[in-house]
Order: sequence, then C-alpha cells, then structure tokens
Amino acid sequence: MLLMKSENPSIFVASREALAITFLVLPGASLMCVASAIDPLRAANRIAGAEAFDWRIVSCDGRPAETTAAVPVAVAGRLDDRIDAGRVPIVIGGFGTRDFVEAATLARLRRLARRAPAIGGVEAGAWLLARAGLLAGRAATTHWEELEDFAAAFPDVDVRPDRYVIDGPVFTTGGASPTFDLMLHLVRARLGMAVALDVASVFIYDQARTAADAQPLVSLGRLDGHDPRLAQTIRAMESHVDRPLTVAALAKRAGVTARTLEAVFSAAIGETPGAYYLRLRLNAARRLVLDTREPMADIAARTGFSSASAFSRAFARIFGKEPSELRRGEYNRFNNRQGFPARLERRSP
Repeated sequence: MLLMKSENPSIFVASREALAITFLVLPGASLMCVASAIDPLRAANRIAGAEAFDWRIVSCDGRPAETTAAVPVAVAGRLDDRIDAGRVPIVIGGFGTRDFVEAATLARLRRLARRAPAIGGVEAGAWLLARAGLLAGRAATTHWEELEDFAAAFPDVDVRPDRYVIDGPVFTTGGASPTFDLMLHLVRARLGMAVALDVASVFIYDQARTAADAQPLVSLGRLDGHDPRLAQTIRAMESHVDRPLTVAALAKRAGVTARTLEAVFSAAIGETPGAYYLRLRLNAARRLVLDTREPMADIAARTGFSSASAFSRAFARIFGKEPSELRRGEYNRFNNRQGFPARLERRSP
C-alpha cells in the first residue's frame, strides 16, 4: 500500500483553512462530473465569503481536456510535481480512462500522493488511482457500469457499489450525482451544515441519498414514489440482465398478475415490460460496446442473449447499426480528436 502524507488526517473535518485541490481532468471525462466536482466548491466560497477551497485545473499535457460532450475544459497547465505538491489531487476520468496507462502521469500521481493529505478519483478516475497502486488494500468505487470489470482488474481493492467511498485519505465516487453528494459532504464537514444547505439550494439540489446507497442501473427518480410495483420490477430486471426473467416471473415477484404488470408499465412508461426489459438490456450492452473492448460474444452473454448473432440482430433493430460497426465508428470519432491513442486495447492492471 502506498501511504499518503499521513494515514490518519482527514480533509473531511471542520476547518476554515483553505483546502488546496488540483483537479486532473482526463480527455473523455464527463462535463457533468467536472461541474459536479468544482461548482459546489465555487458556491461554497461565495456563500462563506472566503476562499475555503482553492483549486486549479490541469491536464496530463497542459492542453485543454476535451469532454465527452466535445466541450474542452480550460486548464492552468499540466500536472506538476512542484506546483501541485501538498495539494489534494482529484482525478476526473471517463471514456477511455480504464485504458490510460501513461507511465509519466502514474508516476507523478504516486509522488504527489506521498505529500498530499488526501487523493480522490471521480467516476473512472478510480482506474488511474488503482493503476498507480493508490487503492491497494482500500475500499473504493467507480461508475456502476464498470464495477464488475474494475473488481476483476484490481482484486486487491475492496470494490463497493456505493455512491461514494471514503477510506482514510482516499475517496472515490461513482458518477456525476454522487460526486455532487461527496462535495456537499466535504462542504458540510469543513464549513458546517448551514453552508452546505445553502450550496444545495443554489443548485436546487435535494440530497436524498447517503454515501453507502447503491448505485442503481436505472435511475428511477420520482418513480420510486409513483408505483412501488414499477420500481420493484425494474430493480428485478436490472439485477437479472444476464439471465432475463419472464414477465410472469417478474409479475410474481411484484405480487401481481402479468396483465396487471402490463397495465402498470403501459400507464407509467408507455410500453410493455418485455419491451422495456429488452431496451434496458440493450442499453447495458451498448455501454459495453462503446466503453470496453469486450468481445461481442462476451457482451451478448453478459446481457442475456443466447448467441452473438441474436444479440447483433436485436442491437441493430434498436440502434440502426450492428454493435461492431457502432464500436468502430465511436472509437474513430473519439480518437481522431485529442486524447487517447487511435487504438485502445484491453490491458492488464
């Protein structure tokens, strides 16, 4: 285990001293994650009337980091051993981060971590921390789409499906909304509940989840209170993506007849349970097609299709392209812009 500056300090304690943070934004990061990490701190400074949080935004090479929305994030420069020493590095990653193995950046993160009071990974940023050896023996999370692959790649990490995880001086989050949750927690811990509530109010944000709440495959929003049978059935679907349940089995779990379940889905979603279930599985497959290099046969099995050909046909009906064609187009589109090499291969950790 690579130790931080101290194993016992916490940045999540009451303090009026400015917390210095360096956000390392990788190409392919989500614009929502960048905003969720930085904007709550900006609002906290304004509300507190002081510079409680001092941050700088950097990239690996000093050039603007292009997000998945094709919107570049302006940076102050590159990650620097001298300038960023003693600051809290927070890595914000997304598309392609799992394949990012630039030795110089990993070495720089390890050196900075030794002098930092804490270090964090936002969404796929956890992959970079793990590759740098900073998560060994610790609990961590990443986006729910990659939890299974992340756990397989790093067996020495206690991978959890939580929204965010704080383990000593290391913290990780599962996506944009969990990152906002974490930053509110940081504001609350350092500046008090009143400031945190005011920050949440600025963004009309209702923090109704705790850190340990599991990341859902499907975000139900207000449907949780709309019809418990609908929410229960969707949760059953998402936990059986690889081995789909029949509509009759889903109805039995919800305590209703198949006909009643059809009516519930028709009223709330406008389609049958079977159609919704298929779309849910294909959306999960689409993420695997675009965000991993998994063979199509493996993706077919992981999303409940009997064969790669059956998967390909169903995929093409919904998305207009076969999965292999979609993957080629997306990688060519993304990698022709700045960021990762033209070809991303699966690599061992």
